[in-house]
Amino acid sequence: MSAAAKGKLIFAPQDDQYTVSALTSTDLSPSPLTQFHTWYTAAQSHAIHQPETTTLSTAHLPSGRVSARTVYLKELDARGFVVYSNWGTSRKAADVASNPRAALTFYWREMERQVRVEGATERLTEEESQVYFDTRVRGSRVGAWASRQSVGIEGRDVLDGWVREVEERFKDEEKIPVPPFWGGLRVVPDYVEFWVRPSRLHDRFAYTRDSIDSDTWKIQRLSP
Repeated sequence: MSAAAKGKLIFAPQDDQYTVSALTSTDLSPSPLTQFHTWYTAAQSHAIHQPETTTLSTAHLPSGRVSARTVYLKELDARGFVVYSNWGTSRKAADVASNPRAALTFYWREMERQVRVEGATERLTEEESQVYFDTRVRGSRVGAWASRQSVGIEGRDVLDGWVREVEERFKDEEKIPVPPFWGGLRVVPDYVEFWVRPSRLHDRFAYTRDSIDSDTWKIQRLSP
């Protein structure tokens, strides 16, 4: 073991060699949402496992403490990126309540591509959330009602008890209403970065706009 590595549990893991194509400005759409859809569709065709997987990062104010978790992108529309979760008791709910901004990171390893999204957040309406909620299997809909996400509990039996209560409440109902504390959160971007690694000097392009209501995006190549 080298002196530099002494005392380290992980030190300089071996890197792979990179053989993907470079990214140029002529490859990009004027809109980052259109460009994201192009890359997402390519990831699906490339057999990337669950390309909708993304890291949602939030920060609490005034402490500035940052937290991150893996979630699934469930919708992309003309306004932004939508994820669904508990917005009543979860840590991300407290973060967004104090600081209504968030970031998403998508990484498609097999394609050596990454997309970073930053922007303001907004809750979907109950009606909008219900449309997606209805597509979930019954167990997931029951679970959304039952879980007090991120609240400490004494054991699994507590959670199982909550599930039984919800199952009893909705036992004769096929259509379960979306919980008032659960639903969609849209990240409306003002910064989207596309990253590809054809070599050690990877290609990065950032889309920025002056406000989330502007349709005019600026595209800038960034140094790796």
